[in-house]
Amino acid sequence: MNSMHDSGVGAGPASTRPSSHTHRLRGLAGTGFIATLAATVATTLAAALAQAIGVDFEVPDGGETIPLSGFAVVTGLFSVVGIVIAVALLRWSSRPAERFVWTAASLTAISLVPPLLSGANTATTTALLGLHLVPATVMIPTLARSLRTRTE
Repeated sequence: MNSMHDSGVGAGPASTRPSSHTHRLRGLAGTGFIATLAATVATTLAAALAQAIGVDFEVPDGGETIPLSGFAVVTGLFSVVGIVIAVALLRWSSRPAERFVWTAASLTAISLVPPLLSGANTATTTALLGLHLVPATVMIPTLARSLRTRTE
C-alpha cells in the first residue's frame, strides 16, 4: 500500500513529543514539588520561630520533643500525598480543582484532631494547629490554581 494517509505509526520528531495529557500531569507534578519545597521551608521556619519564643513541642505520650527535622519530613511527605491526589483528580475527574479543594480542606480539618488529642500543653497544641495550616495555605491554593489552568 502506497497511501499518503497516516497509518498511525509515528515517525520523526512528532512521535517523540509527550502527549498533551502527559505534559499536563508533569506540569502539575512540577508545580506541586516546588510548592512542597516552599511549604516545607515555611513550616520548618514557623516551627523554629515557635521554639524561639518558648514552645517546647513536647508530646506527653513518651515525653519526646518533636525535632525541627520532623516537621520538615512530615510536611514533605503529606505534601507529596497532596500532589498524588491532585494528579489522580486531573486524570480521572471532570472537575479536578473543585474536588481537590474539597478533599484537601477535609483532610486538613481531620489533621487538626491529633494535636487536640495529644495532651500537650496549650502553647504546643496551638503551635501544632497553626503548623498544620501553614503547608495547607501553600499547597491547596497552588495545586488548585494549577489544576484550573490545566483543565481550561
